[in-house]
Amino acid sequence: MLRLFLLVLLLLAVTIVPFLIWGGDLEAALSEKGVAGWMRGFGGWAWAAGIALIASDIALPVPSTAVMAALGIVYGPWIGGAVSAAGSFLAGLLGYEVCRIIGPATAQKLAGAEGFDQAKYLFQQWGGWIVAGSRWLPVLPETISFLAGLTAMPFRRYVTALACGAVPLGFVFATAGHLGSDRPWMMMGICAIAPLVLWMIIRPFLPRSR
Repeated sequence: MLRLFLLVLLLLAVTIVPFLIWGGDLEAALSEKGVAGWMRGFGGWAWAAGIALIASDIALPVPSTAVMAALGIVYGPWIGGAVSAAGSFLAGLLGYEVCRIIGPATAQKLAGAEGFDQAKYLFQQWGGWIVAGSRWLPVLPETISFLAGLTAMPFRRYVTALACGAVPLGFVFATAGHLGSDRPWMMMGICAIAPLVLWMIIRPFLPRSR
């Protein structure tokens, strides 16, 4: 258990340390209107710039929700929401795939056989809920993506749960940016509840082994 705990701390450090070093500067530089102006400079490729910014949150402390709001300003709630959801989905997929390539064998060496088995069991039983329900939280989504990959959570279940979290998140913040809404508690409430409802509806139709 100690080795598993240390592994989780290591993965958290991968995302927290860059935030401590550059987070303040990036947050100050990437305001909603500032990002919107920057993306417009890319012309027809503004959507790609937005996706790249959101996806880079897997390694850099990018304020992804501000970027999603900016996409809502540039494209409106529907296209902006779709692009935002795609960026969040790509970020989660990158973290999962990188750690899946590293492989369970490496995770087992780091966490120990018992710790790895416990982590794998956790993601087998509750991984979908964890992935879907954490997408709106700071820092944790990246760590959970890493752990899902390291424990070889079934790909279909992972990407479905990831979509359940990424889609509401993208559309809520893009709509907020488009409308100029400033109701963080309402937005966070929707982003916290909607993914769990979606996962509860979709989960019974998924095979557990794939």
